[in-house]
Amino acid sequence: MDAAQLRAAQAPLKERFRTDPESALIPVSATGNWSEPGITATIDGFTGPVRAGLHTATGGDGSDACSGDLLMQALLGCVGVTLRSVATALGVDVRRAELVAESTFDARGTLGLDRDVPVGIGPVVVTVVLDTDADDARLAKLAELTSRYCVVGRSLREEPVIEIRRAGRRAAR
Repeated sequence: MDAAQLRAAQAPLKERFRTDPESALIPVSATGNWSEPGITATIDGFTGPVRAGLHTATGGDGSDACSGDLLMQALLGCVGVTLRSVATALGVDVRRAELVAESTFDARGTLGLDRDVPVGIGPVVVTVVLDTDADDARLAKLAELTSRYCVVGRSLREEPVIEIRRAGRRAAR
């Protein structure tokens, strides 16, 4: 794709986002679990091996993974491995874990439509549902230590909110 093709692909998107700014708010997310043994987190990839490219909201054709989704997957992998490591170190028995990372990005920022619209994803929320007998204080400690030691989470401009909860229970922070 050359510059002209890129402008042509983005022109209708830019017009739509100018006239309907709400349509420029694009959700991003990743999911994962602890289905494999060891200190790991299995993160669902876009189509297996992941190739990054333009999001359709910025001119891509949808055949490549959005880097925002890849960031969420990287964050979720780091949270999952870090949490599993912390849980192991603390002796917290976890029978099963489900992990979700969510955010949005405003395509107007990355398309240069409005200098006041930030480029990048918005606040990130990571939710971890654990099947465990650990009490709320222990879950809060897991959340605190996971947040402290997650390299990807610490690398984000705005620190993510990490929620850890037992399946079917309210979140502990």
